Amino acid sequence: MLGRIFTEQFAFSSSDSVVVIGLGRFGGAVAQSLMRLGHDVMGIDKREDLVQVWGDRLTHAVQADSTNENVMLQLGVADFSHAIVGIGSDLAASLMTLMVLTELGIKDIWVKAMTPEHGQIAQRIGAHHVIYPEADMGARVAHLITGRMMDFIEFEDGFAIAKIHAPVETHNRTLAEAHVRSRFGVTVVGVKRANEDFQHALAETVIRPADMLIVSGPTKKIEMFAAGDKKRRPG
Repeated sequence: MLGRIFTEQFAFSSSDSVVVIGLGRFGGAVAQSLMRLGHDVMGIDKREDLVQVWGDRLTHAVQADSTNENVMLQLGVADFSHAIVGIGSDLAASLMTLMVLTELGIKDIWVKAMTPEHGQIAQRIGAHHVIYPEADMGARVAHLITGRMMDFIEFEDGFAIAKIHAPVETHNRTLAEAHVRSRFGVTVVGVKRANEDFQHALAETVIRPADMLIVSGPTKKIEMFAAGDKKRRPG
C-alpha cells in the first residue's frame, strides 16, 4: 500500500528511469509499483538477501554500498532521471547516500524520512522531495475510518482528491443548483453511479443519493464537504 500511495501522488513520465536505493518494505513496494507502471528500475541495497529477492522483479538489482560515490558512478547512477532513497532505519546511510546523489547531479531526488528532523536535514543537503510514508498512510487511513471518504489522496500543498458518498446537500440536485464550489470550495470532478460508467461532472449533472463523487480541492474543505450534516456547513 505504501508503494501505491507514493506512485499515485508522484507520477513520473513513462520513459523515465528510476533508481531505488534501499529495498526494504517501502523501497521494494515503490520499485515494484514503478515497474508495473512501465519504468526501468534499478534497485540497490547493501543486503544480499534483499537483492536476491528483487533480482527477478526489477530491471536491475545490485548489491552495493550507496554511500560510496565511486561505486555509484560505476553503476551508472548518474544517468538516472530520478532517485528514491528508501533507507529509513540508518540515518547516517540515508544522508550519506543523499550527499552522493547530490554530487552526481541527480536532478530529482526523493528521500524517505522517519522524523521531521531527518526530513529537514535531507532538504538542507539537497533532497528535492521528502516523503513521510508512515505519516501519510496514517492520515489516509484516518480519513477513511472517520469520514465518509472511500478513498483519499493528499498532495504536498494541502490539495487532495477524494472519492466520497454524495453528501445530502447535493441529493437530487444539479451541481449548479447545489452550488458546491461556491458553498464548499471544492470541485466535483466526476460521478459514479451503480451499474453505469463513470461520467465527468457538468453543471447540469444531477446527483442521486447513492452516487459516488470524485472531488478535488483543499483538504480541509473536502473534509467538511464529505462530512455533510456531521459538521457545520461553511458560510
